[in-house]
Amino acid sequence: MIRIRSARSNNLKSLDLDVPRGKMTVFAGVSGSGKSSLVFDTIAAEAGHQVNETYPPFLRNRMPKWTRPEADEISGLSPVVVIDQRRLGGNARSTVGTITDTWTYLRLLYSRAGSPQLGESNRFSFNDPAGMCPTCSGLGETVAIDVASFLDPDRTLRNGAILLPGIVDGGYWHAKYVDAGAFPLDTPVRDWTEGERLALLYGGEHAAGLETRPPADFEGLVEWFERIYLRTADHLSDRKQETINRFTRSGTCPECAGDRLHAEARAVTVRGRTIGELASMEVAELPDFLTGIEEAAVAPVVSALVERLRAMDGIGLGYLHLGRSTTSLSGGESQRVKTVKHLGSSLIEMLYIFDEPTVGLHPQDVDAMTGILGRLRDKGNTVLVVEHDPAVMAVADQIVEIGPDAGADGGHVVFQGTFDQLRRAGTPTALALADRAPVAAAPREAADVITVKHAERNNLQDLTVDFPTGVLTVLSGVAGSGKSSLAAELVDQHGAIVVDQRPVGANRRSTPITYTGIATPVRRLFAKASGLPAKYFSANSEGACPECKGLGVVYTDLAFMEGQETVCARCGGRRFTDEVLRHRVEGLTIADIDDLTIADALERLEDRAIRKALHHLDRVGLGYLRLGQPLTTLSGGECQRVKIARELHDAAEPSLYVLDEPTTGLHLRDIDTLVEVLFQLVDRGHTVVVIEHNLDVIRRADWIVDLGPGAGRHGGRVLYEGPVSGMRGTATSRALGQD
Repeated sequence: MIRIRSARSNNLKSLDLDVPRGKMTVFAGVSGSGKSSLVFDTIAAEAGHQVNETYPPFLRNRMPKWTRPEADEISGLSPVVVIDQRRLGGNARSTVGTITDTWTYLRLLYSRAGSPQLGESNRFSFNDPAGMCPTCSGLGETVAIDVASFLDPDRTLRNGAILLPGIVDGGYWHAKYVDAGAFPLDTPVRDWTEGERLALLYGGEHAAGLETRPPADFEGLVEWFERIYLRTADHLSDRKQETINRFTRSGTCPECAGDRLHAEARAVTVRGRTIGELASMEVAELPDFLTGIEEAAVAPVVSALVERLRAMDGIGLGYLHLGRSTTSLSGGESQRVKTVKHLGSSLIEMLYIFDEPTVGLHPQDVDAMTGILGRLRDKGNTVLVVEHDPAVMAVADQIVEIGPDAGADGGHVVFQGTFDQLRRAGTPTALALADRAPVAAAPREAADVITVKHAERNNLQDLTVDFPTGVLTVLSGVAGSGKSSLAAELVDQHGAIVVDQRPVGANRRSTPITYTGIATPVRRLFAKASGLPAKYFSANSEGACPECKGLGVVYTDLAFMEGQETVCARCGGRRFTDEVLRHRVEGLTIADIDDLTIADALERLEDRAIRKALHHLDRVGLGYLRLGQPLTTLSGGECQRVKIARELHDAAEPSLYVLDEPTTGLHLRDIDTLVEVLFQLVDRGHTVVVIEHNLDVIRRADWIVDLGPGAGRHGGRVLYEGPVSGMRGTATSRALGQD
């Protein structure tokens, strides 16, 4: 057994639990009940920490950091492998081939068996100067600033001719260009001389050639744009990314046509195919081609490569190609790619932890994933799975339900046993399993239609699809059938508000308080009660503890050893000075506000502005979040629901919303809450299109567009469009039990 005694991480209530080793255990419970706190923040954290302790300090400092959990005892652990949903991300140089090591095998194959011979395998690496295309530096595409979009030729400089965000009328940067003294302020840009336009755009020698030169520190618009938007940190806000997309254009590299490699590598063939051609073939097709290579010298390479490719196909990734960028993979696809790496491992008695492995999978594909979980267990490993899907619960050896509710009302073990026992247990999960939604009997009538015309993105086969407006439409189909591609075409052709699962907080100071804008009214409440200025009740300003600068923790750099983060001794983690903490509102200090859940705050704080801002977060099922919880700790599904709440708050004019699997991370019970929220958007006149596999959402939709029949080149076609009740003969209709 894995033995846990008095676990207290986050909302866990001195939890005691014995988890069987060598079995597959599913951890269930409502969203925010404490499942992740138990599995990831307690079991995985302790196992990871103990493994790291076996390495010397120099290595520990370069390995993943694990914070030891609060618990009296955790024993019976094995080395842990966590396979989570975090997107692989990386950068433009990271592809499915590089992340799965299949590209390494291909490079080796072409360097040894290719014709003509090039020698070293790095000559086939687009991340090595010896192999990369010199024009695109191995990226496969070139990006250029769209200078023509910087200026409105019909406006004057004084009246908004510069269209770049940040250079707005009356602002600092706008004044810099208006006051430069070198340009006509009241003449439309269209009527300027060529020299004046070039000087405004590029500065430098063009500016020096003007009759009246601008100041010596004058910066052309192109240089300003590069500095502000292109030479920036890796993490870009949504707004910055939108600006980059608007004012730049990218296209396939004209020299390598997207192959990323230099001319010599592009000319080498094996069985008449170049390495670039293999990179664009689907993973499912490649083994048949490779098994025809008969050279004995490369037989081990071919064998290893075919084994890895067939493992990817078996896990439902056969529709991918090795040249696909990892940044374009969904969280579910990322998780399955990570899983592939462990299927061939001969290690046993390991501890494998999965975070919702069925995310992004059509019900038809779930069996393949549960089979993989079973194989890992049967090799002699312990498999722990955080999951809401009943199909995964049904094949588990044991289910542990944490609850009974979310946040402060969770953190207890409410059930432990088999799936059949769970169905009779009367817990929140058992009740949700017994009460599933029927197919919508009376779907809403469409107000109008918007049409996506001749869509050919990725695997879409010249699709023209009508989307009804004023209703809830679901895009369904097996993984890789073209749902995301069709949604992207809808966004490009008609414009839409995209609500995805990307993070909403860039740093640890971003919390529900800062995100919802209630920081100001909260500080105003305390200022009124205390007589102090409002700035004293900000942890980023006058009231912050001088020792920890308002962070609540102090970081100590231990040189070659792992740095240590400790609770601030001066404020005890409360973040504020003693003077500030003496003042109370409704019996609460400003530090106590951070510890309130959103639901608690709605009950205890009467301020109208605060209640209005938090109401929508509670409506989307996030009432269990603490007001001071860093947004960087939220899951992808929670991030998406935070964005939905913002749209509920801000939405005015009827708009088109496109959501990517909003049920990610949701308990069966909470899905009803989410659907009601989507219905509220529809009832306000908005059009909502959802990419979704969850059958409860599909059943309640007004309209469905089902793609398939397979993945990759076997998909990209519309199998059915219309009311859900009329769908027959597809994988989705079979999952619904309609065939």
